[in-house]
Amino acid sequence: MKAADLPLLRTVSRPTIHPDGSRAVFSRVNADFAADDYVGQLWTVALVGEPAPRRITRGFRDTEPRFSPDGSLIAFLRADAGGTAQLHVVDAAGGEPLAMTDAALGVTDFRWHPNGGRIAFLARVPERGRYGTVVGLSADAEPARRIDTLRYRSNGVGYTNDRRVHVFLAVVPNVWGAPMPALAPVLADATRAESGVQPGTGWNPVFPVQASLPSGLPVARQVTEGNFDHSGLAFASAGSRLLTISARHADRDNDLRSEVIELNLSLDEDASKTHELPAPARTVVRSTKNLSISALACADDGALWLLATDVGATGRDFVGRVSALYRSVYPGDASTPIRVTHPHQTGQDLLDLEATGGISVLADGSVLVLRGSRGRVDLLRVSHDGRVEPLDCGASVASSADASGESVVVAVQSGGTSGDLVLVHTNLPGTQTPCLEPKRLTDFSGHLRATGLVPGIELTITGRDGYPVHGWVHTPPGPGPHPVLLTIHGGPYSQYTGALLDETQVYVDAGYAVVLCNPRGSSGYGEAHGRAIRQRMGTLDLADVLDFLDGALAAEPVLDAERVGIMGGSYGGYLTAWTIAHDHRFAAAIVERGFLDPDAFVGTSDIGDFFGDEYAGTDANLVRSQSPQFLVSQVQTPTLVLHSAQDLRCPLSQGERYYAALKRSGIQAELVIFPGENHELSRTGRPRHRLQRFEIILDWWARFLPSAANHRRSDEHDNENGHPVT
Repeated sequence: MKAADLPLLRTVSRPTIHPDGSRAVFSRVNADFAADDYVGQLWTVALVGEPAPRRITRGFRDTEPRFSPDGSLIAFLRADAGGTAQLHVVDAAGGEPLAMTDAALGVTDFRWHPNGGRIAFLARVPERGRYGTVVGLSADAEPARRIDTLRYRSNGVGYTNDRRVHVFLAVVPNVWGAPMPALAPVLADATRAESGVQPGTGWNPVFPVQASLPSGLPVARQVTEGNFDHSGLAFASAGSRLLTISARHADRDNDLRSEVIELNLSLDEDASKTHELPAPARTVVRSTKNLSISALACADDGALWLLATDVGATGRDFVGRVSALYRSVYPGDASTPIRVTHPHQTGQDLLDLEATGGISVLADGSVLVLRGSRGRVDLLRVSHDGRVEPLDCGASVASSADASGESVVVAVQSGGTSGDLVLVHTNLPGTQTPCLEPKRLTDFSGHLRATGLVPGIELTITGRDGYPVHGWVHTPPGPGPHPVLLTIHGGPYSQYTGALLDETQVYVDAGYAVVLCNPRGSSGYGEAHGRAIRQRMGTLDLADVLDFLDGALAAEPVLDAERVGIMGGSYGGYLTAWTIAHDHRFAAAIVERGFLDPDAFVGTSDIGDFFGDEYAGTDANLVRSQSPQFLVSQVQTPTLVLHSAQDLRCPLSQGERYYAALKRSGIQAELVIFPGENHELSRTGRPRHRLQRFEIILDWWARFLPSAANHRRSDEHDNENGHPVT
């Protein structure tokens, strides 16, 4: 795979299964160099007989489909080129999609009401006078921001305290009805214009409650308000209650706790009151439970399921903490959720659930969740009593799932696919369905495999202290010896998996052997593994990556131990910078979007008020003992510093300060800044920037660590001094 093959990386969304179990709908998205954006549409695939996947919409980017409860409609998010995602509905049998929203900053998530007549959704609400709400008022001309909180920005978003995420409820329009034409001007519009009310808006004397906007879009009722964000949606009590996740407690600016908020929608049954704001709210799971909640779901038996992390008595102790399933009775004693997954086990034995994997409820009240484990992400079925059953998906990584009856459709990744769907069966109690092998429903990576994907060799190396370090080695074809790239993942609480990784494949195609592992501090190996580097970064993790490198060099004779480079992003950028201050064997290094200066992280990063405190501590000497910036004078390795101008996670200043210190020390260094990009450049940045990033990286390695397939011509010139390359 070459960098130019990025458009062949086709990803699939969470599927949605028709209530009759006959088919599933999903979105397929890929990078497009011509559009310099991500494009995708909805697809359908049969679950009985021949799958025969086919495209059913033709939008620029259609994502996140969900069938209505009766299966007659599909709701989804559609974004036009350069636009924000808006909620649409379409006849499930086919037809023209109808827009439901025109949210100024777009819609981020939604759920169907159980009766299918309404949809709840989440959208940011801009403060009046900002973000284009006043025509002609540019961002530079907006009023000053007066900030009195520690947290007010988020990577990929920007300022958040003046555009909170709120919950809305909208009536689903009749997709089979006649289209609504724009209102023609009337004499009364002159009066409205004089009073400052936009013509064609306001109270309609024909309808006691305004049913739609002049554009024909239904009026959405905002059911939350206040200086709070919201995430996650789950209807309960036959739709009279709506649950969402928020943080409304007094100390929310200083901790990571969250709460479950119940919104009472019973007044909505009275059409004359649907204009009231907000919906009556109460907290059903309080912050005193010390949970950071990432997902919620309600079962038909009244159970409220939560996917959450216990952040301890301080509310901030998140380092290496595993996510677990919690369950409570709703609307009974929902205030005391009980931990279901491994409530009494610790350390290596804890199930490490994926916080972003969501919860899918099955017909018998059990749920589906994802578990990270030793470079895999498995699909698990968990019963209310904590019994855990892994479901075979036939792939190394499951990314999302939906269930209907005994059928479960899972989005998966593996070494040979960037995204496909498989059908598995749960064998619910009382059923007679035989155990069936997973059935592959799609194959979208055939062209990608044709580029020559290289599988990894899985290794476990015993480190200097006897600790096992798990990882992989990918080698180019041919006898070698091949130059080696040691790559380090971000997080640190994340993991490399056995699934296809574009970074690895591009470097292998360029003639490099790639070594990657999950050192202590990574997820997927239990809580003790994840917490091992808390307030001692650059110790056990440094030993693990170097020991794995040495073990891989010894185990694979096609690797050239005399020609090795090192690179990593985010935490991987941290450990790369830390490593080259202690080990000078590397021909060159690439430090990308790194956490490099813990002191300067505070007040500049969107997580700066807690991340460094928990990972590196607060004692000045302790922090300094873990700071790459403090030890930059020890670096002897030529270093490329890659960063993005809009990175609010590891701000640009982290890279700039590190680069300046390298240059002042006389080290060969180059700084590359990508305009308009944030911390996610390598994953979701503009396609042309992602391509250019690969080109710059390979150019750096061609300069300092050439391979047979990646080297400079003798007449090329060095960017730094203009001299011919030798």
